Amino acid sequence: MNKYVLILISLLLSLSSISQNMIYDRLDIDQKVDSVLNLMTLDEKIGQMTQAERGALENQTDIAYYSLGSLLSGGGSAPASNTQQGWANMYDDYQTIALQSRLSIPLIYGVDAVHGHNNVYGAVIFPHNIGQGCTWNPELIKTANQIVAKEVAATGIDWTFSPCIAVPQNERWGRTYEGFGETAEIQKIMSGASVEGLQTSDLSSPETILACAKHFVGDGGTTNGVDQGNTVVTEDILRELHMAGYVDAIDMGVGTVMASYNSWNGQKLHGHDYLLNDVLKDELGFEGFVISDWKGVDQVHESYREAVKRSINAGIDMVMVPDRYIYFISILKSLVESNEVSEERIDDAVRRILKQKFLLNLFEEPFTDNSLASSFGSDEHRNIAKQTVRESLVLLNAKNDVLPLQKNNQKILVAGKLATDLGSQCGGWTISWQGSTGNITEGTNILNGIENIAGTSEIIYSENGDNNEDADVAIVVIGENPYTEGEGDRTSLNISQEQVNLVKKVKEKGIPVIVLLVSGRPMIIGEVLPYSDAFMPLWLPGTEGDGIAEVLFGDYLPKGKLTHSWPKEMAQIPISFGDENYNPLFDYKHGLQLFPTAVNSEELLPYAAVTDIQGNAIYLSLTDYITDLDYSSN
Repeated sequence: MNKYVLILISLLLSLSSISQNMIYDRLDIDQKVDSVLNLMTLDEKIGQMTQAERGALENQTDIAYYSLGSLLSGGGSAPASNTQQGWANMYDDYQTIALQSRLSIPLIYGVDAVHGHNNVYGAVIFPHNIGQGCTWNPELIKTANQIVAKEVAATGIDWTFSPCIAVPQNERWGRTYEGFGETAEIQKIMSGASVEGLQTSDLSSPETILACAKHFVGDGGTTNGVDQGNTVVTEDILRELHMAGYVDAIDMGVGTVMASYNSWNGQKLHGHDYLLNDVLKDELGFEGFVISDWKGVDQVHESYREAVKRSINAGIDMVMVPDRYIYFISILKSLVESNEVSEERIDDAVRRILKQKFLLNLFEEPFTDNSLASSFGSDEHRNIAKQTVRESLVLLNAKNDVLPLQKNNQKILVAGKLATDLGSQCGGWTISWQGSTGNITEGTNILNGIENIAGTSEIIYSENGDNNEDADVAIVVIGENPYTEGEGDRTSLNISQEQVNLVKKVKEKGIPVIVLLVSGRPMIIGEVLPYSDAFMPLWLPGTEGDGIAEVLFGDYLPKGKLTHSWPKEMAQIPISFGDENYNPLFDYKHGLQLFPTAVNSEELLPYAAVTDIQGNAIYLSLTDYITDLDYSSN
């Protein structure tokens, strides 16, 4: 035998671990995935398809014992030390256990970082998506998401369930603020930018995390805006309106897609083989993996076994269990052993999951990169959030020369409890699932922001507007308390009578009144408009209240434009751009780009407006209202 052949055989038989690693490094991602998949047992594969909530673990050693593929923190699920370092330590502890499994497959850890790393105290909180949409600035939103990714990565976490690219069609829906706006147009502009910011072009970079486009598909179109309800539309409308943003997200390489709770024409999305397999994976070419929503599989059928069977066969690759993970694993294994779910379907799901883990470089770098800690919650990051706030504000209307405020020699009254409520200006999905009022994290509330840049002007705060001192101008902050999902579904979006009375009381002082609205959606404001001299929705701006003040004082001109048509009355909801007989109070894309003055103002919208008590009609003057009452009584 040729001596060179003998030498080669000898080398192959005595490959050192270093040589093996060199060969392994030369494999492409798909080959690496297959090399791991070929070593896996059925139990290990099913484990990779399982995502458990950290708080539901019966024992932390279960991570390795069941070869769990993923953990998540639900809203408000945090370590005892809810800090950047506390999260990093928690993540590394879980990852250490995962690497003790037979094949040492690392975990992927998911959180709802939907407007910043919003579970973590001290993180920078950006405006919710409805505000981000009103910037109409995809480059800014890409940069904002780069900041989010960096802060999430600083805690070790490698996956966010974001962006939400729902297309809300009814403002009664409690998740309206999670979408960028009411049209496919704004979703397409923002979805790809968000994914690019989170993932960039290289998921292996330590500053990037995996994105998740959600919720596929039609979640914003349910009848009457009922959360998790039924979306009754044709396939053409489903594709043109609700699916359009997903095409851009997929083109940008989004690694995961979350199935939606809603039904489409009566069939639950979690069990929808046509939409998940035929459309999403085959037609649209989605190569990542599909994650279920929280217990979303359970809703497919009253029998849990049947629900798991239908969902996995329909294309769900990883199941957010989130609590009964041991039971789920036993059910899915039984389904495979009885040939009700094929091994090919299991292999496809696991291959998709492993690929994302390899792209994230988790096999090589499974632990937290501590070099990112110093930038967490930094001024640099807060400045990007502040710019997002500035550009998200929409000046709906203003009388001449009311804005900007003067930094010097003015006495400014600020009223309304929301002016000092950081939790309310952050909204839901902040520190806890539903969000909460008060000083829930680090940040600048609206009042403090005004005080910070007021110069020599005197700021007087009165929560209820009772103030006997003379003032030159007043700012009244009204709006909603935090909520999310079904807890935020409403039958009425009228401003509360208490808040209407507050605006009236302040206006009776005979001074200009600027009304700021903190809310997750357009609201019925006809009873407030006659008593306001300027009206500006702030949406849910997050932790950087300075950005609001900087616009009020004229450091920056208003730039935001509506991504929702603003309804005149409850009877008009749902209202969307392109409707027949479209006649909102303020049009889609409306927003003043200058402060009106006697010099530059031309044709402003009619300013005075009032609704009846039920919010069922709007009148452009009190005279019209009285006339209609007289007519009705006849």
